[in-house]
Amino acid sequence: MKLRRWAGVEGSYPLVMGILNVTPDSFSDGGVHTDAVAAAFAMVAEGADIIDVGGESTRPGAEPVPVDVEISRVMSVLPALVKSGVVVSVDTRNAETMQVVLEAGARIINDVSALQHDPGAAGVVARAGCAVVLMHMRGDPLTMRGLALYDDVVTEVAAELRARAAWAVAEGIDPGCIALDPGIGFAKTAAGNIELLQRLDVLQALGFPLMVGVSRKGFIGGMSGEMVAAARVSGSIAAGLWAISQGASVLRVHDVRQTVQAVRVWRGLAQLS
Repeated sequence: MKLRRWAGVEGSYPLVMGILNVTPDSFSDGGVHTDAVAAAFAMVAEGADIIDVGGESTRPGAEPVPVDVEISRVMSVLPALVKSGVVVSVDTRNAETMQVVLEAGARIINDVSALQHDPGAAGVVARAGCAVVLMHMRGDPLTMRGLALYDDVVTEVAAELRARAAWAVAEGIDPGCIALDPGIGFAKTAAGNIELLQRLDVLQALGFPLMVGVSRKGFIGGMSGEMVAAARVSGSIAAGLWAISQGASVLRVHDVRQTVQAVRVWRGLAQLS
């Protein structure tokens, strides 16, 4: 299986992106990092290829965060990581935040709204020439639960992601900078999440690298019977290995050490360099 390289990010594919939420209310790890910079460096030491810093929770039902608060949270950790050569992604929907963090050295913008939330976002990304993740979501964190209505979730998600990617290219974003994310858990039912993972080949056929974030998600609890999000490590790894076996190029995870070990074994068995 050939996994797609993405935007010049070095490393052995699939890449592992470590999640660093500098928020008090993210669904699994909000408020747990008393020293977020140290937590990021620990994930790098464990083998993370990218650190994804988020200053606004986008869990279902989350209220928007003022942009100045989001920027303050992200910038409390970003300079130290950039100075040390860490590849940093910033999880944000806001053009102002994007501009600030890209000027500070972030290399990737990870937008759960696929650049739909802020009219200025596409222009910021295009001018910077940075890598960008376009994630599928309907509505926003406050409304998405009521929008998980599909006749065929895979076909519709694929069509909507195709349209967003085409729009981004028309806005001046280099196609080689784009990765797509099916948005597991975002405006999806548990059954919809499972069906998307079972048919990732349909999304891979869109021609862009895929990033998949299954870490600690609710559908894993439903399948395994584990209701505590932080205890879903084994289930998260199982789902992540399934995703890369279906062509995912990047896994976005909370549990870096365990995931890196599993990916290295998978890569060796798959005879990937």
